[in-house]
Amino acid sequence: MSLRPFNFSAGPAALPEEVLRQVAGEMLDWQGSGMSVMEMSHRGAEFTSIATAAEADLRELLQVPANFRILFMQGGGLAENAIVPMNLSKGGKVDFVVSGSWSKKSAEEAKRYADAAVAASSSDSKFTTLPALSTWQLRRDAAYVHLCSNETIDGVEFHELPDLKALGCDAPLVIDCSSHQLSRSIDWSRVGLAFGGAQKNIGPAGLTLVFVREDLLGHAMSICPSAFDFKVVAEAKSMYNTPPTFGIYVAGLVFQWLKRFSYAGKTGVAAIEQRNIDKAQLLYAALDASAMFENRVAVDCRSRMNIPFYLSGKFNTETLTQAFLTGAKERQLLQLKGHKSVGGMRASIYNAMPLEGVQALVAYLKDFEAQYG
Repeated sequence: MSLRPFNFSAGPAALPEEVLRQVAGEMLDWQGSGMSVMEMSHRGAEFTSIATAAEADLRELLQVPANFRILFMQGGGLAENAIVPMNLSKGGKVDFVVSGSWSKKSAEEAKRYADAAVAASSSDSKFTTLPALSTWQLRRDAAYVHLCSNETIDGVEFHELPDLKALGCDAPLVIDCSSHQLSRSIDWSRVGLAFGGAQKNIGPAGLTLVFVREDLLGHAMSICPSAFDFKVVAEAKSMYNTPPTFGIYVAGLVFQWLKRFSYAGKTGVAAIEQRNIDKAQLLYAALDASAMFENRVAVDCRSRMNIPFYLSGKFNTETLTQAFLTGAKERQLLQLKGHKSVGGMRASIYNAMPLEGVQALVAYLKDFEAQYG
């Protein structure tokens, strides 16, 4: 059994230990090639086999339809806030659903390239709820509708993607799924494009995944750099420029790990989704039962991946918060400090976090309350 600490980082996040050990074992010599993956040509036979297998495994795991292209890109989810409007907006109208800090940032960035409008927002609730569908004001001639399906800072998640057609909107839905990629299935019938940085559930920072429906290719603005033109990248099979090769390699190993993963009689994404549900329910139940700790997000949209929590009432002091974080580190429960913009604490319990890690955190919550409550 591993003696490594439990790492609750929001990203770059913990990776499966067996993947890290395989990476270490292959660092100097990948499968007898005499080269590290970091030393390979991205166009050589060795790396081509790595990238081809990674894409095939990812397509299988998420059941990505044949009419979607999978792109391995750079720049992270943040860069996609510019790359997507440069590819899809044609400089026209784009609607945003603002449900937290990241979708708010996305909307602001898109204003550089398009007529970006906030169609719905939950800012009035301080992003503790999702905007009710009845409040969405979607423009009929919008090029696309953007939402962040899981907000890492605020801890809210769309557990079901909206059906835009049912709302009278024919625009494609774009989702920033950075922080829940591969944690659950995706209803591709409701998505035109999905993107996300890899550093939460998939691999090292630097790799960005884009899933784009083929009919959305070929519409890039003239100002769009060729390396960020989805059509150019798709036609070059993600090899137009040198991609983040090491990140793709590690992601491929994570995909293989997930294909082998089993839990509660299930395998693959279904298995990891069930474990994620169980982990989240365990932690939320402990917070809800506590007189000292609280989670402020509405129950129906609580994130399974990122759980912000705070000391409540008279206990909510900087001194006691720091005492909690210091004690957590002593117990080998790492990186539980909340985002600087909201304070408090945050437990990110991505795919690689075992159930035992959440159990250890719950035990610490109870011990801390018994000591200081």
